[in-house]
Amino acid sequence: MIIDIHNHFYAPSLLGAIESQHFSKDLRVERDSWNRKIIVQKGTRVVTITEPMTNMDMRLKDMEDAGVDMQALSLSVPGVDFLKPGEGLQYAQISNDEITKVCHRHPDHFVGIASVPLKNTEMAIQEINRAVNELGMKGVLIGSNIDGLFIDDKRFWPFFSEIEKLSIPIFIHPMTPPGNEAMNDYRLAPMIGFEMDLCLAVARIVFSGLLEGYPQLKFIISHLGGAIPYLIGRIENCYNAYPECRENISDNPSTYLHKIYFDTVSFYEPALMCAYAFTKADKLVMGSDYPHVIGDLKRAVTSIKNLSIPEIAKNMILGENIQKLLGLNGP
Repeated sequence: MIIDIHNHFYAPSLLGAIESQHFSKDLRVERDSWNRKIIVQKGTRVVTITEPMTNMDMRLKDMEDAGVDMQALSLSVPGVDFLKPGEGLQYAQISNDEITKVCHRHPDHFVGIASVPLKNTEMAIQEINRAVNELGMKGVLIGSNIDGLFIDDKRFWPFFSEIEKLSIPIFIHPMTPPGNEAMNDYRLAPMIGFEMDLCLAVARIVFSGLLEGYPQLKFIISHLGGAIPYLIGRIENCYNAYPECRENISDNPSTYLHKIYFDTVSFYEPALMCAYAFTKADKLVMGSDYPHVIGDLKRAVTSIKNLSIPEIAKNMILGENIQKLLGLNGP
């Protein structure tokens, strides 16, 4: 079974609310120079709207053409935490309910990843329990930053405790990074900014002691962890050089990094092999970033199949690992 952990679905009602600026004046729909509809957040382009974001018939056809059996549907940028918590809860519930309806219509092809308003921890805990226990969703997506707040902020730790009890994976997706004004030229935010924000999120997860406090948490970092596989040596060197890196953890940072999963949204063989050299196959899961214009469903599959690694490793990356993480039955 080939499973795509990283792809996105937008409830049509949410896109309509964004276009009418119902939720926020900082979020609007514009057109780019190629006349495509785009979502712009505080001047930064974050999404190009494509038809398969809402058209499930087109999505199913694309999945069949690519040889993908199942997708774990999640909301994408801008997430829900750009809103005040009450509105964020409403936004999250619309998305979670609509994703669940799709999953019920196509149970062999889709499972749901929930969104929660993390700026209010109690609301987030309430919604993830509803999403998992009532809707049957299989994981939760949170941003690499929470509307500018660091992912390891202590106010979020009760939420992480609840997720550990629920035993579901946490999918970390990049959000518009703080200081994005420096990235508005050349669309540098999705190109470079998102990846650097993921690096910061991973480093903060490790050095805050979050995985020491909650050792059963299962993080999946999108986009191959940003540049984390490339930076492993530097991370270890800094741990050896700086006492600040040792304040909250009792072991080498690689010990905690080896607990983290990375999705394969890179499609670039040297980058994939760099990650594979560190994590081996058991901590890689296939992702496509479909149907974003910089995603690629077919290449998500072929980029793994073409790697010079054992077939057993390819099968783990293409579906077996995420099947276990999401608690799915076999084919």
